[in-house]
Amino acid sequence: MESLPSWLLTQTAAHASRLVGDGFAAVGARGYHYRLLTSLITDGPASQADLGRRTGYHLSDLVAALNELEKSGYIRRAPDPEDRRRNVITITAEGRTRAEELAAQAATIQERLLAPLDDAERRQLTALLTKLHEHHGQQGIPPLPKM
Repeated sequence: MESLPSWLLTQTAAHASRLVGDGFAAVGARGYHYRLLTSLITDGPASQADLGRRTGYHLSDLVAALNELEKSGYIRRAPDPEDRRRNVITITAEGRTRAEELAAQAATIQERLLAPLDDAERRQLTALLTKLHEHHGQQGIPPLPKM
């Protein structure tokens, strides 16, 4: 069993998930906070539906996540001037600062996960995982959201 790549990936993914959850919890955040804030920085303001689609975050869970971020002052929701039935989400200055803090925490998490690997092995692992991810994405299997 321990020699099956699928088993090894599953076990490592479970460990990575714990590291991500615990790592972000240590700074009062969740992984999806980082994902949503980074998307707003990288891709700009968006409607709730568009933000959910581009981050892979399910719309039924998105409102609660946005409520958390808005309550903390990291995002702002305002009616879309073109369609007042929907909200446009923008990141605040505090949200940009928080995203930088979370990026630093994400780097720490990656260091913990990849600790036994040298730089060349890390690049090789990332390349191989990317290749697998892209292959299976082309097979019609929906990708999981990015961290």
